[in-house]
Amino acid sequence: MAQEAGTGPDTDRIWTIPNGLSALRLLGVPVFLWLVLIDRQHDGWAIWLLIAAGISDYADGKIARKFNQFSRLGQLLDPAADRLYIAATVVALVVRDGLPLWWALVLLGRDVALIPTLPILRKHGYGPLPVHFLGKAATFNLLYAFPMLLAAIPGKESWYTTFFRPMGWAFAAWGTVLYVWAGVLYVVQVRQLVKADQAALRGPADR
Repeated sequence: MAQEAGTGPDTDRIWTIPNGLSALRLLGVPVFLWLVLIDRQHDGWAIWLLIAAGISDYADGKIARKFNQFSRLGQLLDPAADRLYIAATVVALVVRDGLPLWWALVLLGRDVALIPTLPILRKHGYGPLPVHFLGKAATFNLLYAFPMLLAAIPGKESWYTTFFRPMGWAFAAWGTVLYVWAGVLYVVQVRQLVKADQAALRGPADR
C-alpha cells in the first residue's frame, strides 16, 4: 500500500526499511514471471512469492507509519511495485488461461489511462498523488485473489481448487471494481488540483 506523503527532511531519505521492502518486491517480479511463464513446474513457489509480496506491501506501510519512515522515493517505489505485480500476474494468468483477456485489458487499461496525469501534475509542480484508500483496498483484494486464481488455473483439479477458484474470482471481481473506481477518483483529484491552480492564477477579481 502506497506510503503517505511525509514532511520535513526525512522525506529525502533513501535507506529505509519500507524502501528496502519495496525494492525486494520489484526484484521479485522477473522471478515470478520466470516461474509461471518459463519454468511452469514450480507454480507453488510463484504463489508463495505473490503471498510474500502482499504481506510486504502491508508491512512497509505499517512500518512507515509507526517509525515515521516516509520518503519521496517510497511514494514512487511502493505503488510501482504494486502495479508491476498486478500487471505481471494479469499477463501470466491470461497466458495460462486463468483470466479472460478482456478482464486483463480492463485492469491494464486503467493504469495506461492514468499515465497522462503524470506530466500534467509535474507541469503544475506536483509529484504523484498519494494513493486513495480505495486504491489500497483494490490492491489488497487483487493481491489476495491472484494467488488463488493461479492455484486454480484450468488443468489443475483437486480439493483446493474447488475452494480457491470461487474465492479467487470473488476477490478479483471486487478488487477490479475498486481498482477502476480508484482510478476515476485519481483523475478527479488531478482535475481539481489543475482547476484550483488555474483559479489562483486568474486572481480574485476574475473569479
